[in-house]
Amino acid sequence: MNQPPSSGTSAGKRAPIDFYFDFISSYGYFASLRIEDIAARHGCTVRWHSMLLGVSVMKVMGLKPLLETPLKGDYVQHDAARYMRRHGLMLARKISDPMMDPRPAARAFYWVRRHHPNSEAAFARAVYDRYWRLGKDLSLPQEIAAVAAQEPTLGIDPEALRAGEASDEARQDLREAVAASIECGVFGSPFVLVDGEPFWGSDRLDVLDEWLACGGW
Repeated sequence: MNQPPSSGTSAGKRAPIDFYFDFISSYGYFASLRIEDIAARHGCTVRWHSMLLGVSVMKVMGLKPLLETPLKGDYVQHDAARYMRRHGLMLARKISDPMMDPRPAARAFYWVRRHHPNSEAAFARAVYDRYWRLGKDLSLPQEIAAVAAQEPTLGIDPEALRAGEASDEARQDLREAVAASIECGVFGSPFVLVDGEPFWGSDRLDVLDEWLACGGW
């Protein structure tokens, strides 16, 4: 399995956690609420990477979306509801609601990474919050701009973000990032790579936590 480029960290410092997600993934959203806390407990940083399930799952793997898969789709809805009860989450968007086109939000993410480095994680969390907790459609240009307008701490001009999301530069950055994720073996959301080890799914976060605590096995 190929790995993301080295971060160039000094000897003795923990390797960063590479966190891959798709904004339309409920499990990716669940993991996004926990990944930074897990990393902080072990002295790690997190590198966030937006990917597209429509490419990795449907085009590369040739599989149907989870909710369209017989038996598994019913389980996912039951499991997601159980997870939300356990963690006290209240979401305006239902798991069964039609999914937005994730590409505008993903392009915006990579535009932010290029033009406002080190703000992309906070931007991703804000997008996830608006999409899942508030039920907004982040495929709409005005909703993309609203993320910046309503999160002034990001320091991003809403109109610049709106224009940047639609730019050829952002489109190319997203294409390259998705291709790179597939080269690294990423096939789902959430997907974590750390210490050369892959962890797939929000139900693997506890295993990831244990791995980081003991140094692996």
